[in-house]
Amino acid sequence: MTPPITLASDFGTPYPAAMKGVLLQRLGDVRLVDVAHDFPRQDVPTAAFWLRETLPYFPPAVHLAVVDPGVGTDRAALAVRVGDHALVGPDNGLLLPPARRIAEREDAEIEVFDVTYDTPASTTFHGRDLFAPVAADVHEVGVDAMETLDHLTPVDADDYVDLTLPEPTVERERGATTVTGEVLVVDDFGNTITNVPGDLFADCEEVVVDGITVPVVDAFADVSRGERLLTVGSHGYVECDVNRGRGDKAFGLTVGDSVQFSF
Repeated sequence: MTPPITLASDFGTPYPAAMKGVLLQRLGDVRLVDVAHDFPRQDVPTAAFWLRETLPYFPPAVHLAVVDPGVGTDRAALAVRVGDHALVGPDNGLLLPPARRIAEREDAEIEVFDVTYDTPASTTFHGRDLFAPVAADVHEVGVDAMETLDHLTPVDADDYVDLTLPEPTVERERGATTVTGEVLVVDDFGNTITNVPGDLFADCEEVVVDGITVPVVDAFADVSRGERLLTVGSHGYVECDVNRGRGDKAFGLTVGDSVQFSF
């Protein structure tokens, strides 16, 4: 089966259609799969988180991801190979969290290539004029033959921008535990996803969150409508949520905020 090309960006509409047009002109009836084009504008860490949580579930594919605040500057372009997957996008850290997660799942190594390119037609739309053509090139020769492309050059870890998501701190004293985490993302439901691993709360029935006692539950419906709750999302991290409401508003949290859990 011919691998698909996935597309992800903060472009909204209609810009992704132009990238698809480039790919279809080059590759004919290639399968194109939209991951999302409504990532928060110019928010690389949030996009990297969601790519990390979605791309590993695809079969072998070429992943075209563009959240690019540095478009038109001298920032580099990258193609990353991990197992049977390739990721193409800007050199701003966006590609590395999903690449690491794919590597973990497939027990594969990560290889990073710098992309040498001529000045694109547009300084503001490298998704169309740079990254889509490179994704087409990789798809055309095959992920296992990326190094045969003249404009791809292997680079060491010191030569590209990496991005790691923040880790929580855990303090234990006299039988009490305090975990200080950070809000990574807020989804469209208002679910407030932290960087705190859910297994830290495995034996807890309730936790104090920034001074408020909140139940720890498996399902939203385990509490009454409008009630605050903590749960572990499908990604494995603790969420500050509300049953049929918005957790971000109920807890007064937004992306990047510190949040403290005590139990």
